[in-house]
Amino acid sequence: MTRIFTCIALIAILAGSINGQEKLAFKGVMPINAYAFIPMSQINITRLNEIHESGINLFIDNFSDLAAMLKGLDVAAKAGVKLLISCPELKSEPEKTAALFMNHPAMGGYYIYDEPGMRLFPELKSWCEKIQSVDRKNLLYVNIWPDFAGPDALQAESYKVYLKEFLKELPVQVVSFDYYPVLSDHLSRSWYGNLELISAESQKAGLPFWAFALTSNYDADHIMPQTLAALRVQAFSNLAYGAQGICYYEYWDRTPITSGASEDDRGGPLNAAGKRTVVFDRVKQISAEIQALAPVFLGAKVVSVRHTGKGMIPVGTVRVTTLPKAIKVLDTNGSPALVSVLENGANSFLVVVNKDFLKSINLTVYGDDSVKKVLKDGTIVPASAYENSMELDAGDISVFMFPGEKK
Repeated sequence: MTRIFTCIALIAILAGSINGQEKLAFKGVMPINAYAFIPMSQINITRLNEIHESGINLFIDNFSDLAAMLKGLDVAAKAGVKLLISCPELKSEPEKTAALFMNHPAMGGYYIYDEPGMRLFPELKSWCEKIQSVDRKNLLYVNIWPDFAGPDALQAESYKVYLKEFLKELPVQVVSFDYYPVLSDHLSRSWYGNLELISAESQKAGLPFWAFALTSNYDADHIMPQTLAALRVQAFSNLAYGAQGICYYEYWDRTPITSGASEDDRGGPLNAAGKRTVVFDRVKQISAEIQALAPVFLGAKVVSVRHTGKGMIPVGTVRVTTLPKAIKVLDTNGSPALVSVLENGANSFLVVVNKDFLKSINLTVYGDDSVKKVLKDGTIVPASAYENSMELDAGDISVFMFPGEKK
């Protein structure tokens, strides 16, 4: 893994009081990656300071040659962000290119491929091994298909075969998959099942996984406002399943602006003209929320992920039937929610995500005296300071902390 992420296992310890309040403290940052697509003419300190301001700390762009790549890395270093490098020479001369850039201060890793079919795995393996013959410390990044991709895309008899073969063959340090589940009035029905599989298989392989939040309107099925609730339900659901990084697609919208389109309709933090949209501020806010809660998620072990709600729960998932000993009551009043239990250091965390990105739900949580509530800024307060029943905003998260059970 790239150097800024090597301290992941050291996080999630409690700091002393700050201004009279406890806060979670951590060493390291949550990787927040973006497919940036910044035009090469706009790779400058102003633009990369802007990407840093949005909360993105790692980004992907395609450069025309080694000289352009070096310029991009130099500017990224000044802005305090990392870059997953990609240029033609990375494929044609992987060893030489790796040797040139592996120690650059803005080096975040190597962008190898997006959504390969299984028949490409041997070629990608060879490519990765050539890079690793020179550099074994930086990240090799390959993003794989989601489970709804068809046989022609997967080039495999099933998604499970595709995923297992990927984990077996490619010497990557992280599993990344893209799934954009937010449609106009509902979530895609297979998304949580895909998360179940990715989370379980990544854990078996001993690898972290990264997952996506859609920040632009990229096809006819995803023409919708990129609301804060829509961003939250994607990011927080991924994290509740154990994701160790969040990816945004995309940052600079490449879709031409049509006459009469609103900023929400266009999507993308930056529009095609390079102007900030309302999505920029939403990405900035959700990125700050992710980092404030990073001590809950980074390096955490997933104990269980369960679902609530009337009627059917998502295919491939499990309904809530039991609770940790410290939690006496959990009730979403029939509303659909995600309930995750994580262990991180000496503490356990109960994470509840409102899966409805259109309206709030009523959440009741009651625990023993050891239970504390973790606020969105990382502040820790006794859970008893709040009412047992609270409104949980659309797509939002509620986090409770209690001592981990002794083994």
